[in-house]
Amino acid sequence: MSASCVLPMCVRASRGLLRLRGEVDFVRTLSTNKPPAGHDGATGGLAQAILQERLQQQSQGQPPPAPAEGAQSAGEQAGGDKKQKENTAYAKKMVLRLAGLMGLGGAVSVVYIFGTNSVDEHGKAIPDEFDKDPPVVQQLKRTVKYFQDYRQMIIEPTSPKLLPDPLKEPYYQPPYTLVLELTDVLLHPEWSLATGWRFKKRPGIDYLFQQLAPLYEIIIFTAETGMTAYPLIDGIDPQGFVLYRLFRDATRYMEGHHVKDVSCLNRDGSKVIVVDCKREAFRLQPFNGMALKKWDGNSDDRTLYDLAHFLKTIALSGVEDVRSVLENYATEDDPIDAFKRRQAQLAQEEEQRAGDGSQPKKSGLSLGSIASRFWRSKQQ
Repeated sequence: MSASCVLPMCVRASRGLLRLRGEVDFVRTLSTNKPPAGHDGATGGLAQAILQERLQQQSQGQPPPAPAEGAQSAGEQAGGDKKQKENTAYAKKMVLRLAGLMGLGGAVSVVYIFGTNSVDEHGKAIPDEFDKDPPVVQQLKRTVKYFQDYRQMIIEPTSPKLLPDPLKEPYYQPPYTLVLELTDVLLHPEWSLATGWRFKKRPGIDYLFQQLAPLYEIIIFTAETGMTAYPLIDGIDPQGFVLYRLFRDATRYMEGHHVKDVSCLNRDGSKVIVVDCKREAFRLQPFNGMALKKWDGNSDDRTLYDLAHFLKTIALSGVEDVRSVLENYATEDDPIDAFKRRQAQLAQEEEQRAGDGSQPKKSGLSLGSIASRFWRSKQQ
């Protein structure tokens, strides 16, 4: 072996001996010092155990244990937070760009679909007033017109004349027109987990139709859609007393309410009575309507029987303008109950007059006599 190889080995050996000597001196110093009370030389024993472990590692050629890794420094944490914020901002920016591209693509698709000319049954384009404009302008104008017409269809009734002309002789046309709401007047919707949505039939529907069919042209005008209401009307009117059916598309949409415009019924407004549970339903003609209390599904309800009596009284009395009668009940919370109170009062007055001998006493009072006196007193 050459002298150049032996020299580094001697240097490393001398360094190891020096390190070992230092550890031995350190242990001797700890062993000669007096340990504090209560430790019983534990410090010296610990030092000897450390020395033996290190000597064993030196003999086996293992390096000394590295110090344990601590937590990340404050600088590294700050750098990680900054990178995370940059990634979040980038992700948001990409999402916004993607949403913008999707919105732009959707707008272009809408303009292309609704801005194209309508076609006839042979597939040929139907000319319109926008054909002379540039292609892009044509598409935009047709799209705008389509949505304007759609909005108008929702707000306005489908036709200015919702009903056909009244029947003429030799056909019979009832002298009065009765417009009935379906939901919460004739039917009550109920929902359960077992059956889902069901509609409960109000007591007195059959009696109401039978009593009023000769005197009134019965129309069901509901804010429900035709798909929902049509089978329900078939269920409550198997005999066909309801002459016409009008649905949500025939209403006038105003401030969140579906309003029934009497002027669009193609009937004399002085002979039309609207029965609903919402005053907003006849807000355009407030004296053509009666606002009943909303039916909650109670099986003991008698309102329709009383309503039939009230409307029959009007018809038999030959009232020229029903608005003059309904105006007296416009502020009543329950117009049917108010009618019953007034009728009972008039009947009592008739009995008192008969008992005083002013006129012959009768065993009973006819409906026509009570009604005529009732309307005469209200007009006075």
